[in-house]
Amino acid sequence: MKFKTPLTVSGAVLAGAFLAVAAPLAASAHVSVKPSDTAAGSYSLLTFSVPHGCEGSPTTTIKITIPEEITGVTPTVNPNWDVTKDMVDLATPIKDAHGNSLAQRVGSVTYTAKTPLADGFRDALVLQLQLPNEAGKTLTFPTLQTCETGSTDWSEVAAAGQDEEDLKAPAPSLTVTAAATTGGHDGHGTAASATPEAGTTAAAAEPDVLARGLGIAGLALGVVGIIVGTLGLRARAARK
Repeated sequence: MKFKTPLTVSGAVLAGAFLAVAAPLAASAHVSVKPSDTAAGSYSLLTFSVPHGCEGSPTTTIKITIPEEITGVTPTVNPNWDVTKDMVDLATPIKDAHGNSLAQRVGSVTYTAKTPLADGFRDALVLQLQLPNEAGKTLTFPTLQTCETGSTDWSEVAAAGQDEEDLKAPAPSLTVTAAATTGGHDGHGTAASATPEAGTTAAAAEPDVLARGLGIAGLALGVVGIIVGTLGLRARAARK
């Protein structure tokens, strides 16, 4: 029977650890959105993560296009950015939850960095809005990232059967789920479930992918040490 050498075993474990770390880090390379709630009709805080610049160039603006199904948006103030709401006309005026007639809706929200966000540094921008009452609906938020040099238009949408990870610049998106049968909302734009405070940076609300990856790598290295030590003891015992 042929035994694998310690070097071979170590290489296999390290390769597995690398893949475990690389997969979540690759996913985090996109400008993405994470909702605090996805239930139909719920008020949700949408956290848009900006993990890097444009091929090394610092980020200057982030323009988030709002789907037509959303009429009202409350941007969270971020001390590192100036924020504006860009309004567009509605083809047909509608009534809001308070019975007021609306002739316009928020078409996009633009965050402009007070100091360009350097490549390799991350920030999070948060929008508060009410999700539509249609469970199963996918909402797409095309996002234009402009940098000191160049830009990235995160607007690609996967075709039927296509993996989103195959896209070069996928648009941030979420899918509305069925409404919860218990609990509720306070009617003033905050979900009843626990969510990050709107006035705080949302970075803490999102798992730290890098820290998790480093933890996996550390665990894998520990396993390698145990394997190498065990094989060494067996080799010494066989020579006696």
